[in-house]
Amino acid sequence: MAPKMLHFVTDFFVYETAKSVVVKNWTVGIINRFVQLLIILYFVCWVFMHEKGHQQRDTGIESAVMTKVKGLGYFNNRVMDVADYVAPSQGASSFSVITNMVITANQTQGLCPETDEKFNCTTDHDCNKNNSSNIGNGILTGKCLNNTGTNSTGMCEIEGWCPAEDDKVPGKPMKEVENFTIFIKNSIRFPLFNVTRGNFPSDLDQSYIQTCTYDPKDHPFCPIFKVGHILKQLNQSLDQIAEKGGEIGIIINWKCNLDYDVENCKPNYFFTRLDAAFEHSKATKGYNFRFAKYYQSEDGAEYRTLHKAFAIRVEIIVSGNAGKFSTVPFLINLVAAFTSVGLATVFCDIILLNFHKGADEYKAKKFEEVSDIVQEESKTPYQGSQASIKALGKSSNDSGTFSIGRQEHIPLRK
Repeated sequence: MAPKMLHFVTDFFVYETAKSVVVKNWTVGIINRFVQLLIILYFVCWVFMHEKGHQQRDTGIESAVMTKVKGLGYFNNRVMDVADYVAPSQGASSFSVITNMVITANQTQGLCPETDEKFNCTTDHDCNKNNSSNIGNGILTGKCLNNTGTNSTGMCEIEGWCPAEDDKVPGKPMKEVENFTIFIKNSIRFPLFNVTRGNFPSDLDQSYIQTCTYDPKDHPFCPIFKVGHILKQLNQSLDQIAEKGGEIGIIINWKCNLDYDVENCKPNYFFTRLDAAFEHSKATKGYNFRFAKYYQSEDGAEYRTLHKAFAIRVEIIVSGNAGKFSTVPFLINLVAAFTSVGLATVFCDIILLNFHKGADEYKAKKFEEVSDIVQEESKTPYQGSQASIKALGKSSNDSGTFSIGRQEHIPLRK
């Protein structure tokens, strides 16, 4: 046991030094240079040029968004303006443009039958089973109304705002939505570099803003977006989204290279359908919400008009990052590049040690064991590749560099 432990300790406390062996082989030489070239191209083209590995980056973008919608349309023979179809009206980064509505007028507090088919009944017992339901228009009283016979179908009675809403009533969407415009004012700041930018130049003329609409080629800095153009970019038609509503995103992306003039830091706009995953869903589809307008009659009775609104919900999403040259990331990636070039040597060693026909000769030249008892070994004649330091010196004339492969004939001078 003791000799094994001693052998383990002596094998552990060893020192390995690099040894240069020149292999003059066309195949291995080409593979070596080709792998080195690939590594260099990766760092130059991808790490430094594409990923900007020489820059310090700021991804903690600070952003503020203000919006305004403009346009007029017809719904149920009424002219609809911004106050009628935009909710909420504060002009935030998230808002809805109403395209269709189910209106239930003159509702008062009282008792009335449900309108949802889920509350069909033949006896009071059928209504008592649904007392805990939250999908109705009011609180169930447990009574079954309008059942004139034993097998006739009635509706469960509710207590709440009556008459109950019937959202199966078809409505005609507001077609003018395509011509509505959205004004977007976005200011951002990169706190690491203290750079502040806006989505359109500060010297932009007001008359230009009032007449332009965004176009990625002709008017890339116009902050006015037409709803019809956004839907066109999404390959959507108004008929597809207006009846049941939907959710779209306007993405403002700031990707700035601050090694150049800060004026080159400009936004790019992208559009996406946020509810695309549910576009063909049978359980839930589109986007809708409810709101009510309340009033009081002369006799003090309270009334309300309930609106179930189908709308295009718009989300303004701001993202981005900025980069600027910094010594630390540049040096880190530069050292990584130089270190990675050495992987070509490892790859070629694997080929030479395992797959090359001269593998045994290469192993003999590459790996040598040198004992610390040099004087005793130096007394023995040289008998192969396992040699002492003195024998190693005799086998090479280029400071420990062996040459294997192509040999050049050098004539001797007499």
